[in-house]
Amino acid sequence: MTDIKTRMQDHQAYRAGSHDFQNDIDLIAASETVTVILETVRLATEMRFAAVSRVTEDRWVACRTADDIQFNLDSGDEIDIKSTFCQTVRDTKLPVIFDDVTRDETYLDHPIAQQFGIVSYVSIPIYRSDGSFFGTLCGIDTVPRRVKRAKVQAMFKMFAELIGRILDTEMRLEAQEQMVEHERRLAAAREEFVAILGHDLRNPVTAFGAGLRQLRGETLTERGETTVSLMRAAVLRMEDLIGNMLIHAKQRLGGGLSVSVTSDAPIRQAITQVVEEVRIAHPAHEVRLDLDIDRPVSCDAPRVAQAVANLLSNAVQHGLEDGPIKVAAFCDDAGLTIAVTNRGPALSDDLARKLFEPFRRAAESGSDGLGLGLYIASAIATAHNGHLEVKSGDGEVTFAFRLPLFA
Repeated sequence: MTDIKTRMQDHQAYRAGSHDFQNDIDLIAASETVTVILETVRLATEMRFAAVSRVTEDRWVACRTADDIQFNLDSGDEIDIKSTFCQTVRDTKLPVIFDDVTRDETYLDHPIAQQFGIVSYVSIPIYRSDGSFFGTLCGIDTVPRRVKRAKVQAMFKMFAELIGRILDTEMRLEAQEQMVEHERRLAAAREEFVAILGHDLRNPVTAFGAGLRQLRGETLTERGETTVSLMRAAVLRMEDLIGNMLIHAKQRLGGGLSVSVTSDAPIRQAITQVVEEVRIAHPAHEVRLDLDIDRPVSCDAPRVAQAVANLLSNAVQHGLEDGPIKVAAFCDDAGLTIAVTNRGPALSDDLARKLFEPFRRAAESGSDGLGLGLYIASAIATAHNGHLEVKSGDGEVTFAFRLPLFA
Protein backbone atom coordinates (compact mmCIF):
# COMPACT_ATOMS: atom_id res chain seq x y z
CA MET A 1 0.00 0.00 0.00
CA THR A 2 1.16 3.56 -0.73
CA ASP A 3 2.43 5.43 2.34
CA ILE A 4 -0.23 8.11 2.79
CA LYS A 5 2.16 10.45 4.61
CA THR A 6 4.32 12.98 2.82
CA ARG A 7 7.10 14.91 4.52
CA MET A 8 5.63 18.24 5.54
CA GLN A 9 5.21 18.99 9.24
CA ASP A 10 4.96 15.74 11.11
CA HIS A 11 4.63 13.96 14.45
CA GLN A 12 8.17 14.89 15.42
CA ALA A 13 7.39 18.59 15.00
CA TYR A 14 4.36 18.11 17.23
CA ARG A 15 6.37 16.29 19.88
CA ALA A 16 8.98 19.05 19.76
CA GLY A 17 6.22 21.60 20.42
CA SER A 18 6.93 23.49 17.19
CA HIS A 19 3.96 22.46 15.05
CA ASP A 20 1.93 25.18 13.35
CA PHE A 21 -1.22 23.63 14.80
CA GLN A 22 0.28 22.67 18.17
CA ASN A 23 -2.61 23.94 20.31
CA ASP A 24 -5.31 22.39 18.10
CA ILE A 25 -3.55 19.03 18.10
CA ASP A 26 -3.02 19.22 21.86
CA LEU A 27 -6.73 19.77 22.48
CA ILE A 28 -7.71 16.67 20.50
CA ALA A 29 -4.76 14.42 21.30
CA ALA A 30 -5.16 14.92 25.06
CA SER A 31 -8.90 14.24 25.11
CA GLU A 32 -9.90 10.83 26.45
CA THR A 33 -13.38 11.41 25.02
CA VAL A 34 -11.97 11.65 21.49
CA THR A 35 -10.11 8.38 22.06
CA VAL A 36 -13.39 6.71 23.02
CA ILE A 37 -15.15 8.24 20.01
CA LEU A 38 -12.56 6.90 17.55
CA GLU A 39 -12.64 3.42 19.06
CA THR A 40 -16.46 3.46 19.05
CA VAL A 41 -16.47 4.45 15.37
CA ARG A 42 -14.19 1.54 14.53
CA LEU A 43 -16.22 -0.96 16.52
CA ALA A 44 -19.59 0.22 15.20
CA THR A 45 -18.55 0.35 11.54
CA GLU A 46 -15.68 -2.20 11.48
CA MET A 47 -13.61 0.45 9.70
CA ARG A 48 -9.96 -0.01 10.49
CA PHE A 49 -8.90 3.62 10.40
CA ALA A 50 -10.51 6.58 12.16
CA ALA A 51 -9.16 10.07 12.70
CA VAL A 52 -9.89 13.62 13.73
CA SER A 53 -8.09 16.04 11.42
CA ARG A 54 -7.47 19.79 11.35
CA VAL A 55 -8.39 21.10 7.93
CA THR A 56 -7.77 24.58 6.55
CA GLU A 57 -8.00 25.97 3.04
CA ASP A 58 -4.65 24.50 2.10
CA ARG A 59 -3.58 22.04 4.84
CA TRP A 60 -4.62 18.69 6.33
CA VAL A 61 -3.10 17.63 9.67
CA ALA A 62 -3.91 14.58 11.77
CA CYS A 63 -4.85 15.47 15.36
CA ARG A 64 -5.69 11.97 16.62
CA THR A 65 -5.78 8.62 14.83
CA ALA A 66 -6.80 5.01 15.46
CA ASP A 67 -5.08 2.94 12.77
CA ASP A 68 -5.13 -0.79 12.01
CA ILE A 69 -4.40 -0.33 8.31
CA GLN A 70 -0.92 1.11 8.82
CA PHE A 71 -1.47 4.34 6.96
CA ASN A 72 1.46 5.53 9.08
CA LEU A 73 -0.31 8.64 10.35
CA ASP A 74 0.07 9.97 13.88
CA SER A 75 -0.77 13.20 15.70
CA GLY A 76 0.84 16.11 13.85
CA ASP A 77 1.48 14.26 10.59
CA GLU A 78 0.50 16.26 7.51
CA ILE A 79 -0.46 15.21 3.99
CA ASP A 80 -1.20 17.20 0.87
CA ILE A 81 -4.78 18.42 1.22
CA LYS A 82 -5.33 17.79 -2.50
CA SER A 83 -4.89 14.09 -1.79
CA THR A 84 -7.85 14.07 0.64
CA PHE A 85 -11.62 14.22 0.37
CA CYS A 86 -11.65 16.62 3.35
CA GLN A 87 -11.05 19.60 1.11
CA THR A 88 -14.37 18.84 -0.56
CA VAL A 89 -16.05 18.54 2.84
CA ARG A 90 -14.67 21.93 3.86
CA ASP A 91 -15.67 23.63 0.62
CA THR A 92 -19.17 22.17 0.33
CA LYS A 93 -19.92 21.84 4.07
CA LEU A 94 -21.34 18.41 3.22
CA PRO A 95 -20.11 14.97 4.27
CA VAL A 96 -18.43 12.57 1.88
CA ILE A 97 -19.63 8.97 2.36
CA PHE A 98 -19.44 5.78 0.30
CA ASP A 99 -19.74 2.10 1.17
CA ASP A 100 -17.85 0.70 -1.78
CA VAL A 101 -16.06 2.99 -4.21
CA THR A 102 -16.34 0.38 -6.99
CA ARG A 103 -20.14 0.64 -6.84
CA ASP A 104 -20.47 4.35 -6.11
CA GLU A 105 -21.47 6.49 -9.11
CA THR A 106 -19.93 9.68 -7.68
CA TYR A 107 -16.53 8.37 -6.54
CA LEU A 108 -15.99 5.44 -8.90
CA ASP A 109 -12.48 5.70 -10.36
CA HIS A 110 -11.76 8.78 -8.17
CA PRO A 111 -7.96 9.39 -8.24
CA ILE A 112 -7.69 9.86 -4.45
CA ALA A 113 -9.41 6.53 -3.77
CA GLN A 114 -7.26 4.82 -6.39
CA GLN A 115 -4.02 6.36 -5.12
CA PHE A 116 -4.46 5.11 -1.55
CA GLY A 117 -6.59 2.04 -2.09
CA ILE A 118 -9.61 3.52 -0.33
CA VAL A 119 -12.75 1.44 -0.76
CA SER A 120 -15.11 2.70 1.99
CA TYR A 121 -15.01 6.20 3.41
CA VAL A 122 -16.73 8.65 5.76
CA SER A 123 -15.78 12.29 6.38
CA ILE A 124 -18.01 14.53 8.53
CA PRO A 125 -17.35 18.25 9.14
CA ILE A 126 -16.53 19.44 12.67
CA TYR A 127 -17.56 22.96 13.65
CA ARG A 128 -16.87 25.03 16.74
CA SER A 129 -19.80 26.62 18.58
CA ASP A 130 -19.21 29.91 16.76
CA GLY A 131 -19.82 28.16 13.43
CA SER A 132 -16.18 28.19 12.29
CA PHE A 133 -14.89 25.09 10.53
CA PHE A 134 -12.29 23.07 12.45
CA GLY A 135 -11.77 19.87 10.51
CA THR A 136 -13.27 16.44 9.98
CA LEU A 137 -14.09 13.15 11.65
CA CYS A 138 -13.00 10.43 9.22
CA GLY A 139 -13.37 6.69 8.82
CA ILE A 140 -11.48 4.74 6.12
CA ASP A 141 -11.10 1.12 5.05
CA THR A 142 -9.65 -0.76 2.10
CA VAL A 143 -12.61 -3.12 1.99
CA PRO A 144 -16.35 -2.36 1.65
CA ARG A 145 -18.19 -1.28 4.83
CA ARG A 146 -21.84 -0.35 5.29
CA VAL A 147 -21.45 3.27 6.35
CA LYS A 148 -24.16 5.01 4.30
CA ARG A 149 -26.86 3.67 6.61
CA ALA A 150 -28.86 6.42 8.32
CA LYS A 151 -27.94 5.25 11.84
CA VAL A 152 -24.22 5.22 11.05
CA GLN A 153 -24.39 8.71 9.52
CA ALA A 154 -26.33 9.95 12.55
CA MET A 155 -23.65 8.48 14.85
CA PHE A 156 -20.84 10.21 12.96
CA LYS A 157 -22.73 13.53 13.00
CA MET A 158 -23.40 13.23 16.74
CA PHE A 159 -19.73 12.48 17.43
CA ALA A 160 -18.58 15.40 15.24
CA GLU A 161 -20.87 17.76 17.18
CA LEU A 162 -19.52 16.37 20.46
CA ILE A 163 -15.92 16.97 19.35
CA GLY A 164 -16.86 20.55 18.48
CA ARG A 165 -18.16 21.06 22.02
CA ILE A 166 -15.02 19.42 23.46
CA LEU A 167 -12.91 21.93 21.53
CA ASP A 168 -14.77 24.88 23.00
CA THR A 169 -14.71 23.45 26.52
CA GLU A 170 -11.00 22.68 26.39
CA MET A 171 -10.19 26.10 24.97
CA ARG A 172 -12.10 27.80 27.75
CA LEU A 173 -10.34 25.67 30.36
CA GLU A 174 -6.96 26.43 28.79
CA ALA A 175 -7.72 30.15 28.83
CA GLN A 176 -8.74 29.95 32.49
CA GLU A 177 -5.61 27.99 33.38
CA GLN A 178 -3.46 30.55 31.60
CA MET A 179 -5.21 33.35 33.47
CA VAL A 180 -4.68 31.59 36.82
CA GLU A 181 -1.00 31.05 36.02
CA HIS A 182 -0.62 34.69 35.00
CA GLU A 183 -2.23 35.82 38.26
CA ARG A 184 0.03 33.47 40.23
CA ARG A 185 3.16 34.85 38.59
CA LEU A 186 1.94 38.41 39.05
CA ALA A 187 1.24 37.79 42.74
CA ALA A 188 4.67 36.21 43.26
CA ALA A 189 6.37 39.17 41.57
CA ARG A 190 4.39 41.57 43.73
CA GLU A 191 5.32 39.78 46.94
CA GLU A 192 8.99 39.78 45.96
CA PHE A 193 8.84 43.47 45.07
CA VAL A 194 7.21 44.29 48.41
CA ALA A 195 9.87 42.35 50.31
CA ILE A 196 12.75 44.05 48.49
CA LEU A 197 11.21 47.50 48.78
CA GLY A 198 10.53 47.13 52.50
CA HIS A 199 14.04 45.88 53.17
CA ASP A 200 15.70 48.66 51.19
CA LEU A 201 13.60 51.39 52.82
CA ARG A 202 14.06 50.29 56.41
CA ASN A 203 17.65 51.44 56.91
CA PRO A 204 17.30 55.05 55.66
CA VAL A 205 14.01 55.50 57.52
CA THR A 206 15.57 54.17 60.73
CA ALA A 207 18.48 56.61 60.34
CA PHE A 208 16.04 59.44 59.67
CA GLY A 209 14.08 58.57 62.83
CA ALA A 210 17.24 58.45 64.91
CA GLY A 211 18.19 61.91 63.68
CA LEU A 212 14.77 63.28 64.63
CA ARG A 213 15.02 61.81 68.13
CA GLN A 214 18.36 63.54 68.55
CA LEU A 215 16.88 66.85 67.39
CA ARG A 216 14.12 66.60 70.01
CA GLY A 217 16.86 66.83 72.65
CA GLU A 218 18.14 70.09 71.17
CA THR A 219 16.88 73.60 71.88
CA LEU A 220 14.49 74.43 69.03
CA THR A 221 12.29 77.35 68.15
CA GLU A 222 8.54 76.92 68.33
CA ARG A 223 8.47 76.55 64.57
CA GLY A 224 11.27 73.98 64.77
CA GLU A 225 9.38 71.97 67.38
CA THR A 226 6.30 71.94 65.14
CA THR A 227 8.34 70.90 62.12
CA VAL A 228 10.07 68.07 64.00
CA SER A 229 6.72 66.84 65.31
CA LEU A 230 5.31 66.73 61.78
CA MET A 231 8.42 64.97 60.53
CA ARG A 232 8.22 62.48 63.40
CA ALA A 233 4.62 61.70 62.45
CA ALA A 234 5.71 61.05 58.87
CA VAL A 235 8.55 58.79 60.00
CA LEU A 236 6.22 56.85 62.31
CA ARG A 237 3.85 56.37 59.39
CA MET A 238 6.68 55.16 57.16
CA GLU A 239 7.90 52.76 59.84
CA ASP A 240 4.39 51.31 60.12
CA LEU A 241 4.12 50.89 56.35
CA ILE A 242 7.54 49.26 56.06
CA GLY A 243 6.87 46.96 58.99
CA ASN A 244 3.59 45.86 57.43
CA MET A 245 5.25 45.31 54.06
CA LEU A 246 7.93 43.11 55.56
CA ILE A 247 5.49 41.08 57.63
CA HIS A 248 3.25 40.58 54.63
CA ALA A 249 6.16 39.53 52.43
CA LYS A 250 7.46 37.15 55.10
CA GLN A 251 4.02 35.63 55.54
CA ARG A 252 3.45 35.17 51.80
CA LEU A 253 6.95 34.07 50.81
CA GLY A 254 7.85 32.23 53.99
CA GLY A 255 4.64 30.25 54.50
CA GLY A 256 2.96 32.12 57.32
CA LEU A 257 3.25 34.63 60.15
CA SER A 258 5.09 33.37 63.20
CA VAL A 259 4.77 34.69 66.74
CA SER A 260 7.00 34.23 69.77
CA VAL A 261 4.64 33.81 72.71
CA THR A 262 5.83 34.47 76.25
CA SER A 263 3.86 33.89 79.43
CA ASP A 264 2.79 36.97 81.40
CA ALA A 265 3.91 39.17 78.53
CA PRO A 266 4.38 42.94 79.18
CA ILE A 267 1.27 43.77 77.24
CA ARG A 268 0.27 46.81 79.34
CA GLN A 269 3.59 48.52 78.67
CA ALA A 270 3.47 47.62 74.98
CA ILE A 271 0.00 49.12 74.49
CA THR A 272 0.85 52.21 76.50
CA GLN A 273 4.02 52.84 74.47
CA VAL A 274 2.11 52.56 71.18
CA VAL A 275 -0.54 55.01 72.38
CA GLU A 276 2.11 57.50 73.54
CA GLU A 277 3.89 57.33 70.19
CA VAL A 278 0.64 58.07 68.37
CA ARG A 279 -0.13 60.98 70.71
CA ILE A 280 3.28 62.50 70.02
CA ALA A 281 3.06 61.95 66.28
CA HIS A 282 -0.53 63.20 65.97
CA PRO A 283 -1.09 65.92 68.60
CA ALA A 284 -4.25 67.11 66.83
CA HIS A 285 -5.97 63.84 67.70
CA GLU A 286 -7.17 63.04 71.20
CA VAL A 287 -6.29 59.45 72.07
CA ARG A 288 -7.86 58.06 75.24
CA LEU A 289 -6.52 54.92 76.89
CA ASP A 290 -8.40 52.66 79.30
CA LEU A 291 -6.36 49.71 80.54
CA ASP A 292 -8.04 47.03 82.64
CA ILE A 293 -5.74 44.03 82.27
CA ASP A 294 -5.85 42.37 85.67
CA ARG A 295 -4.38 38.97 84.91
CA PRO A 296 -1.39 37.45 83.08
CA VAL A 297 -1.62 37.24 79.30
CA SER A 298 0.48 34.90 77.15
CA CYS A 299 1.27 36.53 73.81
CA ASP A 300 3.93 38.04 71.58
CA ALA A 301 3.78 41.57 73.02
CA PRO A 302 5.71 43.31 70.19
CA ARG A 303 3.46 41.69 67.59
CA VAL A 304 0.30 42.65 69.50
CA ALA A 305 1.68 46.18 69.83
CA GLN A 306 2.14 46.29 66.07
CA ALA A 307 -1.46 45.20 65.58
CA VAL A 308 -2.63 47.96 67.91
CA ALA A 309 -0.41 50.47 66.08
CA ASN A 310 -2.06 49.45 62.81
CA LEU A 311 -5.53 49.88 64.30
CA LEU A 312 -4.59 53.31 65.66
CA SER A 313 -3.08 54.31 62.32
CA ASN A 314 -6.33 53.30 60.64
CA ALA A 315 -8.32 55.35 63.17
CA VAL A 316 -6.12 58.41 62.62
CA GLN A 317 -6.43 58.17 58.83
CA HIS A 318 -10.13 57.41 58.54
CA GLY A 319 -11.72 58.64 61.76
CA LEU A 320 -13.43 62.01 62.04
CA GLU A 321 -11.35 64.64 63.83
CA ASP A 322 -14.24 65.96 65.93
CA GLY A 323 -14.17 62.98 68.25
CA PRO A 324 -11.58 61.15 70.34
CA ILE A 325 -9.94 57.85 69.47
CA LYS A 326 -10.60 55.44 72.31
CA VAL A 327 -8.38 52.47 73.14
CA ALA A 328 -9.83 50.01 75.67
CA ALA A 329 -7.95 46.91 76.74
CA PHE A 330 -9.54 44.49 79.20
CA CYS A 331 -9.65 40.85 80.23
CA ASP A 332 -12.67 38.66 80.80
CA ASP A 333 -13.37 34.94 80.79
CA ALA A 334 -13.15 34.90 76.98
CA GLY A 335 -9.62 36.36 76.95
CA LEU A 336 -7.98 39.69 76.14
CA THR A 337 -9.80 42.32 74.10
CA ILE A 338 -8.17 45.45 72.71
CA ALA A 339 -10.78 47.71 71.14
CA VAL A 340 -9.95 50.80 69.10
CA THR A 341 -12.90 53.11 68.43
CA ASN A 342 -13.10 56.25 66.31
CA ARG A 343 -15.83 58.53 65.07
CA GLY A 344 -16.95 57.70 61.54
CA PRO A 345 -19.80 56.60 59.28
CA ALA A 346 -21.08 53.04 59.26
CA LEU A 347 -19.27 50.63 56.96
CA SER A 348 -21.12 48.91 54.14
CA ASP A 349 -21.47 45.13 54.40
CA ASP A 350 -19.42 44.70 51.23
CA LEU A 351 -16.53 46.82 52.54
CA ALA A 352 -16.64 45.16 55.98
CA ARG A 353 -16.20 41.75 54.32
CA LYS A 354 -13.11 42.93 52.46
CA LEU A 355 -11.41 45.00 55.14
CA PHE A 356 -9.00 42.30 56.25
CA GLU A 357 -7.87 41.32 52.74
CA PRO A 358 -4.41 42.53 51.63
CA PHE A 359 -4.16 45.60 49.38
CA ARG A 360 -7.89 46.28 49.70
CA ARG A 361 -8.26 49.25 52.01
CA ALA A 362 -6.22 51.78 50.04
CA ALA A 363 -7.91 51.02 46.74
CA GLU A 364 -11.42 51.35 48.11
CA SER A 365 -11.06 54.20 50.56
CA GLY A 366 -8.80 56.57 48.68
CA SER A 367 -6.19 56.41 51.46
CA ASP A 368 -2.46 56.83 50.82
CA GLY A 369 -1.64 53.53 52.54
CA LEU A 370 -0.89 50.12 51.11
CA GLY A 371 -4.01 48.46 52.45
CA LEU A 372 -1.97 46.08 54.62
CA GLY A 373 -2.54 47.44 58.15
CA LEU A 374 -5.82 45.72 58.97
CA TYR A 375 -4.72 42.59 57.12
CA ILE A 376 -1.56 42.36 59.23
CA ALA A 377 -3.50 43.04 62.45
CA SER A 378 -5.90 40.24 61.57
CA ALA A 379 -3.00 37.89 60.75
CA ILE A 380 -1.38 38.64 64.12
CA ALA A 381 -4.66 37.84 65.89
CA THR A 382 -5.00 34.59 63.95
CA ALA A 383 -1.42 33.61 64.80
CA HIS A 384 -2.43 33.91 68.48
CA ASN A 385 -5.52 31.72 67.90
CA GLY A 386 -7.61 34.86 68.12
CA HIS A 387 -9.44 37.07 65.66
CA LEU A 388 -10.08 40.67 64.63
CA GLU A 389 -13.62 41.93 64.14
CA VAL A 390 -15.26 45.21 63.20
CA LYS A 391 -18.54 46.81 64.22
CA SER A 392 -19.98 50.15 63.13
CA GLY A 393 -23.05 52.21 63.89
CA ASP A 394 -24.25 55.24 65.85
CA GLY A 395 -21.44 57.30 64.33
CA GLU A 396 -18.62 55.06 65.55
CA VAL A 397 -16.40 52.33 64.12
CA THR A 398 -14.78 49.82 66.48
CA PHE A 399 -12.11 47.25 65.71
CA ALA A 400 -11.83 44.61 68.42
CA PHE A 401 -8.62 42.55 68.61
CA ARG A 402 -9.40 39.42 70.63
CA LEU A 403 -7.12 36.63 71.74
CA PRO A 404 -7.18 33.99 74.46
CA LEU A 405 -5.29 34.61 77.68
CA PHE A 406 -3.04 31.65 76.88
CA ALA A 407 -2.33 31.75 73.12
